[in-house]
Amino acid sequence: MKNTQRATFGAGCFWCVEAVFEALEGVISAVSGYAGGDLPAGGRSPTYEEVSSGATGHAEAVEITYDPSKISYPELLEIFWVTHDPTTPNRQGTDVGAQYRSVIFYHADRQKLLAEESKKRLAESGEYRNPIVTEIVPVKKFFPAETYHQQYWRSNPDAPYCRLVITPKFDKFAQKFKDKLKSR
Repeated sequence: MKNTQRATFGAGCFWCVEAVFEALEGVISAVSGYAGGDLPAGGRSPTYEEVSSGATGHAEAVEITYDPSKISYPELLEIFWVTHDPTTPNRQGTDVGAQYRSVIFYHADRQKLLAEESKKRLAESGEYRNPIVTEIVPVKKFFPAETYHQQYWRSNPDAPYCRLVITPKFDKFAQKFKDKLKSR
């Protein structure tokens, strides 16, 4: 596709983040993976086990490819902020560790500026009592996660984590952003 852009966000478990963003009109793909850490020995992609151990410093992240004529980066940022708690360092719900940190990985200076502006607006809004701890850093390298992590919620809707965590989160998101969802 010609006019596409990428956005990369870490907001807790990548299964949750992927489920939300892949449902949006204008999003072409949402890929679960890892970003923001150090390469394992030999320069290979990190594994889920390595990232989960905290050994690599990566965050679980989702790389979104989108059509900016259908959905803008500021709209993606709005959804990012609303669908997780940006005030909890290294934690989202029961998922604990640096791999679950709130982070925006920018691909261009314009994305950095827009992310910083949106973070500042949110901080000044008074919506949160605690400070926003979301990192805004350049994406150096994004590694797609193992195949079994891709479209996890769609493939495993009856799995306990999906039923108890992802589905309620998705339903809340879908109610608030129903005008932005892909038609089914």
